[in-house]
Amino acid sequence: MGNSDMPRGLDDRDGERRCRDCDEWKPLEQFCAGSKRPSGRGSYCKDCYNVRSKASYAKRIQERHGRAVQAPRVVPEGHRYCPDCGSVRLLTEFPRSRSGTGGYGRYCKPCHNARGKESKDRLHGGTREYHLRRRYGIGQVEVTEMLAKQGGLCAICGAPDPQHVDHDHRTGWVRGILCFNCNGGLGQFRDSPVFLAEAITYLKGTTWQRVLIHPGVFQMCSPTRGRPPSRSS
Repeated sequence: MGNSDMPRGLDDRDGERRCRDCDEWKPLEQFCAGSKRPSGRGSYCKDCYNVRSKASYAKRIQERHGRAVQAPRVVPEGHRYCPDCGSVRLLTEFPRSRSGTGGYGRYCKPCHNARGKESKDRLHGGTREYHLRRRYGIGQVEVTEMLAKQGGLCAICGAPDPQHVDHDHRTGWVRGILCFNCNGGLGQFRDSPVFLAEAITYLKGTTWQRVLIHPGVFQMCSPTRGRPPSRSS
């Protein structure tokens, strides 16, 4: 029941106000801010103000665009509606998002991934191009040129068709194109020349070698103590 004809001053009392839409007495804190009122609060409680605001928005959309505003979709607790696939799913089926309502994104994971792939294809020409640009600052054209200078082989072991871009983790500069094993090996040694040199020294000092002790007679020797490898190894 509206009370727009209520005389001024009869809708206020100590710390409370009567809403002119729902006609209920409520604390001033439950009214929207209103600079035209002495108390700094408007004539409508927040609930009624939201109803009025939504009705006004729906009217403007109808007048300007000739279409009706869709009513809010009701979904069960702990679920969310995905507007892309039109399904209601558990919140755990949506990706986490700091900016999303309730900490989850708007689209379910399959739709989110499909949107991401479409965006990368449209803006960068593919997922690999996006990855190269974002992480290394180069594209597939530059990778192809570097690989051609390497003769199409891994810059370390010479394996054919290497696919991994190697970069300096300290400066971010790209160094070359490596195979999976060599790229992973540098990472395990933390790109340290000292560790790699120590590894070479270790291998040279612990590797069993055939030593000629008599014409036509060889013996397996190692600078460290230990049993020689078995014939089956």
